[in-house]
Amino acid sequence: MYQNFQDFLEEELLQHFELRPRNIPQGLESKHSERGRNPATITSWCYQCPQLRKIRYTYIDAGESAQIFNSVLYPAHHYDLPLLGIDFLTFGKNKNLVVLDFQPLFQDEAYLEKYIAPMTPMRKKYTDLAQNLEMKFYDANRYFSRNLLFAKTDPDSIQKRLFPAYKEYLNLYWQLIEQAETLSNPDDIARVVQAQKDYDQYSAERDPAHGLFTSYFGNEWATRFLHEFLFEDSVPLVVSK
Repeated sequence: MYQNFQDFLEEELLQHFELRPRNIPQGLESKHSERGRNPATITSWCYQCPQLRKIRYTYIDAGESAQIFNSVLYPAHHYDLPLLGIDFLTFGKNKNLVVLDFQPLFQDEAYLEKYIAPMTPMRKKYTDLAQNLEMKFYDANRYFSRNLLFAKTDPDSIQKRLFPAYKEYLNLYWQLIEQAETLSNPDDIARVVQAQKDYDQYSAERDPAHGLFTSYFGNEWATRFLHEFLFEDSVPLVVSK
């Protein structure tokens, strides 16, 4: 369902950046499961380059049961750029949920005008993919932008509407990276470092995918995957007994 989205991202990254492999903790690169109605395989990739300190993407192939493509790009700490977040999910034949956004590290108006406002023409072009759905697990005003694409859609629209939007969003993100000013003030860099750590902690505590990972691959592996790879700067919550 989303293999061409992954392939396109890889091609774009190789074209625009000098990628180097980034470590994935042992045992988390891939995993196979026979637990569900259909066998499931999860595979992840991770890279880095001078502009992006962490580029991660994951594909879950569970046949007709589930097809999921997830990716987050973390800019280097000397940029205050938003993160690029991609989450495309299909369950069964007709349940498709898509999320695509430049995820802001800060919510002040100057920051949003600089990095989020340039997305406005694209969001207006793809209003069918901007459905203002209710967020069940996240605060829509934190780490999401007003130009978020968030929709329940059909398979035909995924290729005919989402794929063109995806290309345009990626192209704009590369432009923002190219135009980004390097931070030199240690306090500004420290602020970005903390904001990215806060993003990981916030996301790890709320990510509903942990339940899906657990159902296929077991709780121990799912918890490691969540905290050691997806959101590696997060700290597992201590559960009181």
